[in-house]
Amino acid sequence: MNAWQLRLAEEALRRGELVLHATEGVWGLACDPLDRGAVAALLAAKGRAAAKGLILIGAEPLDFAPELDALDAPSREAVLGSWPGPVTWVLANGRFPDWVTGGRGTVAVRVPGHPQARALAGAFGAPIVSTSANRSGMPSARSRLQAVRWLRNLRRGGSRIRVHLLPGETQGRRGPSEIRTPAGARLRSAG
Repeated sequence: MNAWQLRLAEEALRRGELVLHATEGVWGLACDPLDRGAVAALLAAKGRAAAKGLILIGAEPLDFAPELDALDAPSREAVLGSWPGPVTWVLANGRFPDWVTGGRGTVAVRVPGHPQARALAGAFGAPIVSTSANRSGMPSARSRLQAVRWLRNLRRGGSRIRVHLLPGETQGRRGPSEIRTPAGARLRSAG
């Protein structure tokens, strides 16, 4: 990935398009969380129910300052100690729309360990949705080739969803991020 490719991906997000990008273990599908149409397109591409909610990624912990500020000191230290990295935290939400949170009072957030994912969020200048590139219930795309095949099948299905591919590679982890709560619950184990 170079600066020009990153700029094209950032511009695609701003136009309401989806962006395929690499993460630590799987390929991600990103969009602007405040663009309801983009989120609807992402959910349609995945065949995912809106009630499940989505994960947001940021370039740095400060992108989630309001959520972190609501935590007690030990919980905040636990979250910050896991970032950047493949750990998503479910924290109290006060600013993201229901179409991202699934209507819950919490939001799933992460600062990824993959430089490309952080760079994409950094170029956008705010947290972005990033969910695995796959149909809901199916295995996640773990390689660029799998992500491109999924995208081709999506387009062959007659979909008008616009998706931009940001070139890159995963870091070889076995699966998606672990999901935790500050209370110590593990909602999804490490892949």
